[in-house]
Amino acid sequence: MFEVVPCVDVRRGRAVRLYEGDPERETVYHDSPLEAARRFVALGAGRLHVVDLDATLGDGGNLAEIERLCRGVAADVQVAGGVRSVADVERRLAFAAAVVVGTAAVTQPELVDALLARFGPERVIVSVDAAGGEVLVRGWQAGSGVDAADLARDMEARGVRRLIFTDVSRDGTLRGVDPAPVAAVRAAFGGTLHAGGGVGSDADLDLYESLGLEGAIVGRALYEGKVTYPRTA
Repeated sequence: MFEVVPCVDVRRGRAVRLYEGDPERETVYHDSPLEAARRFVALGAGRLHVVDLDATLGDGGNLAEIERLCRGVAADVQVAGGVRSVADVERRLAFAAAVVVGTAAVTQPELVDALLARFGPERVIVSVDAAGGEVLVRGWQAGSGVDAADLARDMEARGVRRLIFTDVSRDGTLRGVDPAPVAAVRAAFGGTLHAGGGVGSDADLDLYESLGLEGAIVGRALYEGKVTYPRTA
């Protein structure tokens, strides 16, 4: 069944969304990330995607707040942002169901190997965040020169079984999903694939499902009631 996973981005202790990943274009939705999480769980969410934006941007972190969130909801929480070492993962897995590796998958692919060997493919997720087909790193602030589909292919070869693809050029915009980059990553990766970036209506979720994805990561469209949630079959 296609799964819609609510996204809670945490910055300076609050639940926010950024427009195209731009820290200067921020909308605050809840003063408490835990409040945001509880809102989604009350609607039936069994899984949440939580991003520590400050850690991602190299500007501190919200780990205590995120731990409070994880322990305060009856849902599996996957935590992203600032994961750069085995110790970072160990710390997060003390309270989270899974961790999400982004930049390190490009800059330290051997770390992905070590994490998979130690924690297993169900608790280690890789996020491929791209614009124009190029993977972006360091909080989406820098290009990598790496093709998104190539990275997805490499991650599967390393044993990754759960992947998230984000179209950064549309993230937080409600502008609609561009199917081409999503389809390219789907063709390159045979495991469980969720995607996000631009979702603005139920039609975008239908598009993801028609492309063979297992789910979507959705933030602003859920906060603003642009999509049906819980999703009906």
